[in-house]
Amino acid sequence: MRKAVAVPKKKPGKLFNDAKWAWVMLLPNIIGFFMFMLVPVITTFLLSFTKYDMLTRPKFAGFKNYIDMVKDPIVWQVTGNTILYMVLTVPVGMCLSLLLAVALDRKIGFKRFYSAAFFLPSITSMVVISIVWQWIYNPEFGLLNFGLSLFGIPAGKWLTSASTSLISIAIVGIWKRLGYDMIIFLSGLQGISATYYEAAELDGVGKLQQFRYITMPMLKPTTFFVFIMAIINSFQVFDQVMLMTSGGPGRSSSVLVHYLYQNAFQYFKLGYACAIAYLLFAIVMIITAVNMKMEKNMREIY
Repeated sequence: MRKAVAVPKKKPGKLFNDAKWAWVMLLPNIIGFFMFMLVPVITTFLLSFTKYDMLTRPKFAGFKNYIDMVKDPIVWQVTGNTILYMVLTVPVGMCLSLLLAVALDRKIGFKRFYSAAFFLPSITSMVVISIVWQWIYNPEFGLLNFGLSLFGIPAGKWLTSASTSLISIAIVGIWKRLGYDMIIFLSGLQGISATYYEAAELDGVGKLQQFRYITMPMLKPTTFFVFIMAIINSFQVFDQVMLMTSGGPGRSSSVLVHYLYQNAFQYFKLGYACAIAYLLFAIVMIITAVNMKMEKNMREIY
């Protein structure tokens, strides 16, 4: 019989040293979390109950900022614009990115080239993207109006018309995020075992039925992640609004973050801006909680 080999126990001093070095390695992240996340969140919450213009000391105002926010018609308008932007970008963006992922998951030539080409806008600066799309949307010599003129369609004022400004910005948002969501979906597709599809083909199941009964159910966790991240991203939209339309014409393309920025750094109403920030936080949290509940119920059903 073999003799049992005794596992050497770590000395108390060795355990202490391991724990000490672990805390040392974690310290930069802990400091960063407190400095750039926890402290700003708490400070924003406290300032939302004050009247503060960044030039004088904050004065406690109670719930005045929140009451004023409820009575402010602009808040309701920009909230509606933000929700409309989400409705325009999230479903369309997810469908297009999923279709691209399914197409690239097949054995096609130049797969890496196409993946890189679609992913490139998601890592490109929004400043550069906004300048390029401003040229595309230009009513006089823009590429879009030139293409439409070939089919006899009259030119449009895409960024300077109240009826099309938000839609034009939404198209830019979809185009920029398309590659990122595509890569996430592609990772999810590659995690599905090929045996499911082989068994389905032996049973005579068509491609559309395979997509419906195999791909979509297996992609539920990935789809839920992409959906939540897309919603959060849509509520944080600011760069292209500020760079392309400045919220105009009127308030037709202004969103919550844009109005928050204006109150904080143009009107110097930082306390009111902090209250708007917590309105944005509450909306995102409610939508996320509802979707998590729905996703949990769907898992229990299936």
